[in-house]
Amino acid sequence: MFKYAKTLPFRVDIKKPDLKMAKVIISQYGGPQGELGAAIRYLNQRYTMPDEYGKALLTDIGTEELGHVEMICAMLYQLTKGATVEDFKKAGLEGYYTEHGLDLFPANTDGVPFTTAYISAVGDVVADLTENMAAEQKARAVYENLIDLATDEDVIQPLLFLRQREVVHYNRFKELLEHYQEMGY
Repeated sequence: MFKYAKTLPFRVDIKKPDLKMAKVIISQYGGPQGELGAAIRYLNQRYTMPDEYGKALLTDIGTEELGHVEMICAMLYQLTKGATVEDFKKAGLEGYYTEHGLDLFPANTDGVPFTTAYISAVGDVVADLTENMAAEQKARAVYENLIDLATDEDVIQPLLFLRQREVVHYNRFKELLEHYQEMGY
C-alpha cells in the first residue's frame, strides 16, 4: 500500500545545533498535538469511514502525517547533532539523555513519553471528524507557538510548511464532514 520516497515533504537543513529548540519541537513528535498521534488516529479511523471517499482521504492524510513525523525527526536530529552531555544538561534535557542517549524518542516537552491516550476514536463519523478538525487546529496553534520561539530561518521554514499543512488538513476534514452530513450522518 505504501510507497516510500527517500525525500522529506519539505527540505530540512538546520546548520546550527539548538537543544533548547529541540526540547520544544519534540512535542510535535510525541506530544498530545503531535504528528505521530495524528498519523495513527487517521490511519485507524479510515477503516470505519462509510465510503471509499472517506477511507481514501484519511489514508492520504494519515500517510502525509507519517512524512511529517520524518520531518520532525530530521529537525530534532539536526538540532541535537554533535551535542555533548553538557549541552543536554544546559538545555534541561538530562532526563531525556539519561533514558535515550542520542536516540530520538517520542515525548512531549516535559519528557513524558508518547501515549495512545492521545489517539481519539469513538466509532462515530461526525465525532471522529470533528475531533480530527480540532486536532489539526491544535497542531496549527502549536506550530505557531514554535515559530514564535524560533530564531533560525532554517528552523522556521519547515515549521511554516508544517503549519500550512495543518490548515489544509483541517479544510479537507471539514469538506468530508459536510459530505457526510449531507448524506444524513
